[in-house]
Amino acid sequence: MGGSLTNLLAIEGLIAGTPTREILQGLDLVIRPGEIHALMGPNGSGKSTLTHVLNGRSDYVVSSGSIKFAGEDLLSLPTHERARRGLFVAMQYPVEVPGVSYPRFLAEASGERGLQTDQDELKEVAQRLGLPSVTERSLNVGFSGGEKKRSETLQLAALGARLAVLDEIDSGLDVDGIRQVAGEVMRLVAQTNLAVLVITHYVRILKYIPASHTHILLDGEIVRSGGPELAEQLEQSGYDDIRRELGREVAGATASIHGEKVSRLDPFRL
Repeated sequence: MGGSLTNLLAIEGLIAGTPTREILQGLDLVIRPGEIHALMGPNGSGKSTLTHVLNGRSDYVVSSGSIKFAGEDLLSLPTHERARRGLFVAMQYPVEVPGVSYPRFLAEASGERGLQTDQDELKEVAQRLGLPSVTERSLNVGFSGGEKKRSETLQLAALGARLAVLDEIDSGLDVDGIRQVAGEVMRLVAQTNLAVLVITHYVRILKYIPASHTHILLDGEIVRSGGPELAEQLEQSGYDDIRRELGREVAGATASIHGEKVSRLDPFRL
């Protein structure tokens, strides 16, 4: 793996997990400014573990390897310092924060990055995302699942991130919601050179956030990397074919859903 200064995120040999179990088994990944990468894998493959490690969650342990963000040792930084440097993680399950208004939250968070929140622009983005009344509400309180994902995208737009890690940003969204969220992400890529890591089970989000790099995560390691065609291949064959090619045990019988092979015990699209 090269040490080019153009690398925004460089993960090398990452072994990490909980105190009782190593989940990531030597993961390598490089993302450069403006690139869109998709990370796909079945349940239990380590996708959420990677998100937690990038975000600095204290109950996840890194046993070996390194993560560099813009050339700096990310693992040595607490979570708030990672955010200050431009790492944004859109959580799979955003939390509700009663009593904290949206304008106040975004003003405080933007101020930590040396930015100022343009309230008119914030309202325009909220309108595009289908959250017209968000500035009158507490952070995520009473939001539906889809509204919370729109909320995460609004925060991304306001905070001037350099890298967005989108952990199942499509879950809870209908087709219109996916289009709205994807449209805002793609606007940021075009206007700010935002780099994006889309972590997902589903190919559908990649129709709206087209990834030029696709990675397949199985058993804690990236076993395949390629372009958009890799996601299309996965759409047709599922994960079991990749396991067979690698000589690994297939987890259970497969079923066909909408023409796709899907493992019953290691689900794709379930």
